[in-house]
Amino acid sequence: MISSHDKAILDKISERDIDIAMAHNNLWHFCNTLYPAFYTTERDYLVDLCDRIEKFVEESPKHFLIINAPPRHGKSLTAQCLTSWLFGRDPKNRVMTASYNEEVASVFSRSVRDMISTEPMGDRIVYNHIFPKTKIKYGDAAAKRWKLEKQTQYAYLATSPNGTATGFGCDFLICDDLIKNAEEAYNEMALDATWSWFTNTMLSRLEGKRKTIIIMTRWADGDLAGRVINGFGDEVEVITYKAQDEDGKMLCEDILDADSYAIIKQEMNPDIVEANYNQTPIDIKGRLYSEFKIWEEKPKMPVIYDYTDTADTGTDYLVSVVYGVYEHEVYILDLICTDAPMEVTEPATAKLLTENEVNKAVIESNNGGRGFARNLSRQLTDLGNFKTQVKDQPQTHNKESRILASSAWVQNHVYMPFNWKNKYPEFYRQVMNYQRKGKNAHDDAVDVLAAIYESVANTPKARIYTEDELTHHARRRQPFTR
Repeated sequence: MISSHDKAILDKISERDIDIAMAHNNLWHFCNTLYPAFYTTERDYLVDLCDRIEKFVEESPKHFLIINAPPRHGKSLTAQCLTSWLFGRDPKNRVMTASYNEEVASVFSRSVRDMISTEPMGDRIVYNHIFPKTKIKYGDAAAKRWKLEKQTQYAYLATSPNGTATGFGCDFLICDDLIKNAEEAYNEMALDATWSWFTNTMLSRLEGKRKTIIIMTRWADGDLAGRVINGFGDEVEVITYKAQDEDGKMLCEDILDADSYAIIKQEMNPDIVEANYNQTPIDIKGRLYSEFKIWEEKPKMPVIYDYTDTADTGTDYLVSVVYGVYEHEVYILDLICTDAPMEVTEPATAKLLTENEVNKAVIESNNGGRGFARNLSRQLTDLGNFKTQVKDQPQTHNKESRILASSAWVQNHVYMPFNWKNKYPEFYRQVMNYQRKGKNAHDDAVDVLAAIYESVANTPKARIYTEDELTHHARRRQPFTR
């Protein structure tokens, strides 16, 4: 039973006071209080989103949260609300937000700043009612960087891959749509650049709570979200909302109804629709290779081959693939895929050939390959390997054309080891992320597969050598013929 004293106190607490207290303590109520027209209880996905974000920032031991949702469903507004709420909860929090360019970063910053600075008007509850002690120190406020009152360090910085984060540390990093459009999503070099900036620049800014929230459309499997998922594993929590589920139910009918969505699907490229509205990466459909056959027990093969593509430039990879052929099917047995310097790759390749008892090794002789072959032969001799014949061979065909022309055969006739994704992660990434259209940062791995195709599929049936013949030729380091 409530005492008369407690009842008197409760009677003095207005509904407005309760709303303010709940907004102070709960992200959903904060969003609902400031933007009641958008954050309605009927939009249950927003309730879910806010609750899961709050749990992540205040309770979860994980360091990465990825949020994927359709356009116009409140991703950016929720990120802005979260930023201002974090400052209210603890003015010592430091937050850095990142957008795909400086203009968008400025818009995000102004939205957060205006939210905190809104003056009371009428009966409407504003930020100052909820967090009266959190105010921007205007003497130290710029467009994209500012301090809070009674704080000596910067509380907030908005930046982009073209901006700067020098000298700024943060507890929370919020990335809002770092990929601009489908063109960037198809460009592997652009994706690589974003990943490099994120890992080398942004993650180094994290201190204290070390929480990162990535809000984005899933444009590509190798986009920022995809690489964080693959790179950090158990440290990552993912929240995904599709515009329409498998049963045809829309995520939020009053934002995007079924009829409007049907029109969008008619007028827009289907790949872009799937990426934007259902979080299906574009490049899954644009990939040259979807999957490979797997071997677990290799057949007995009389001859073991190797094809090596040496690194032409500083950005190229050396790829050396050991394989066998059985009934015109190719079995990948072992490989090296590395961007290490030549002083590392030469002995590593010699070791690869020796350990796998390779009979015939072809070294692509373009751009220094001939010298690599000579040095490799010497290293094989030093290892006591007289079994492997080494042959340098120029490649004159257009690389992109031969990769595309060989792809169907490679897909159907090349078998990979069952654990190749984990054993050869860089090779796997290059092969499985290669796009039919658009720019590919690395084509060395798929180029070697094309070369193996040319060697196996476009030549007469190979002569079967005896062990004595192979050893004899290898000792004399004579070129071999297929």
